[in-house]
Order: sequence, then structure tokens, then C-alpha cells
Amino acid sequence: GKMSGSTITLACQDYDHTRALVDGTVSVEGFELKVMTISPPSQIFLRMLNKDEFDASEMSLSNYMIALGHEDRRFVAIPVFPSRVFRHSYIWVNTKAGIMEPKDLIGKRVGIADYSMTALLFVRGMLKHEYNVLPEDIHWFRRRSEHVPIKAPANLRIDNIEKGQTLDGLLEEGKLDAVAVTSPPQSFKSGSPLVRRLFRDAKQAEFEYYRRTKIFPIMHLVVIRRTVYEKNPLIATALTEAFQKAKQRAYDRLEEDLAPIPWMNLDLEYAQQAMGVDLYPYGVRQNMPTLEAATLYSYEQGLTEKKFTVSELFAPETLDLFSAS
Repeated sequence: GKMSGSTITLACQDYDHTRALVDGTVSVEGFELKVMTISPPSQIFLRMLNKDEFDASEMSLSNYMIALGHEDRRFVAIPVFPSRVFRHSYIWVNTKAGIMEPKDLIGKRVGIADYSMTALLFVRGMLKHEYNVLPEDIHWFRRRSEHVPIKAPANLRIDNIEKGQTLDGLLEEGKLDAVAVTSPPQSFKSGSPLVRRLFRDAKQAEFEYYRRTKIFPIMHLVVIRRTVYEKNPLIATALTEAFQKAKQRAYDRLEEDLAPIPWMNLDLEYAQQAMGVDLYPYGVRQNMPTLEAATLYSYEQGLTEKKFTVSELFAPETLDLFSAS
């Protein structure tokens, strides 16, 4: 119901698992919530990082850690993870580049959006820890500037593609050997024989990776402006719990709805057998392997000067939420 509490603005992408917050079915106890859905999320991150525009927002996990590493204390995170994506299936190669397996990426030219994004944090961590391919073994080509300033390690090779060039075009022409991106290249979607995934059976690769490591990469978390949080610390727990309820609503809909995709029911079954009933767990303890990996990779890759302990990232009163569940 309506509460007389203070109004909180929240910006996030329009996800199934946050929709109940948008339409007001789930409320935030003690607060009046005003949600803005904005796409793509990178717009949200930039508006929050550059202008502190919202009271709370979705935020890149990697950008958040980098900012914190620069003593930027404007935000405090809660253990809500609106976006999680396995990354093996998001690496594409030019079929003529002679890349059969991950170690063949050594010495190759790989296109990316920007270096500091979380997707790449996990790609580089996976390449290093699973296949012994280091970030400095690859020549990276970026299509945009970083959202947060980074000090790239001295032996790292990063160049920018030229104006008018696209990663997709360069990949198809063979001027890039591979791309690690967040949506399929146009050439792949149109069935070009020149472009394929690095991992031929990506689903199996991702499943095995999860089974072995228990890492389900977290792309985004949710942050609250520290001034808002300090004025009323109850916001952290109340918002985390509201997000959890909204997510449960999405699961309930999934169970009862006619799926828009054939075999989605079987995929859901497969995923839950592999990962447990709550496929996108919120909370800190439930996500330790993934969060530990993120803090380690950020440090190893020179994006943060020290390795954060996971608990340093989150509002202290949220550290034990949902632990029992």
C-alpha cells in the first residue's frame, strides 16, 4: 500500500524480474518508489556516474568496483543483481583466423566495446583461469571510451577502432580475428560462413564451467546514493527485499504462462536442475564464488589497486539477507 515515506527514484532496465516494482504490485516498505526504465543500461550508469541523477540505480559491477578503488564513495551497493550472463557464448571468431580453441587467441586482434565493462572482466578472468590466456597476450580494439577512467597495465595493448569502422565489419573483413561483445554480430545473425562462436557447444561449455566453478557472472548490481542511504539506512534492506519479491513474481509468471519460446519449459527444468530453483539468487553469501571471482579479476587485471573483500562492496546490513533461503 501507499506509505508516507520519502520518495526514492530508481533507474533500471525493464526486466521481467523488476517489473512488479515498476507497476507497483510490489512496494518498498517505508518508501514511495518512482521507477524509471531506461535502455540500454549503459545510459543509466553514465547518468549516475556523471550526474548522481537517481537515488538508486542499476550499475555496472566492474565500474562500481573501479570507482570504489578510486575512493569514489558516492554509492553503496545492495546484493541485487539484475543482469547475469555466462560469457562463453559471447565470443565470436573469424573462421579464417585459425582459432580452434581459446589458447589460439594468443597474439590475436580482439574487438570489444570498452575494456572496463563487467562482461570483459569475466571473459578475461575465464580466459586466464581456465585456459591460461592472459589479457596482455591479446591485442584489444575498442569501439568506445571507458565509462570510468582506468589505468591500464603498462604491457597491455589497447587501441581504438577508427571513426566509421564497426567491430562487426572489421570481424567479417578479417581485420579483427575475434570479438567479445554483448550481442551477436550482425554477420553471425545473417548466417555468414565467416563468423562462428569460439565455443562451438557454448551451452555445454557454460554448464561445465558453472558446475566446476559455481561462477554465474554478475554484470550489474544495484547502488544507492550514499547521501540517501545515510539519511535513511532502512532503504538498503527495504529495497533489497522488494527486489527479491519482484523477482519471485517473475518466476511465478514463468510457471503459469504460455512460454513465447518452444522448449522454454524444458530449458527452465534443465537450468533449475543444474543451478537450483532460484536461478538468479540475490544476497551476498549465495553468490560468493561469483563475487570473489569479480573482486579477484578486477585486482589481477589492474582495474583496482587492491583486492576488495566482498563485504566491502555492500551495505553492511544486507550481507546476511536471504542466507537461510
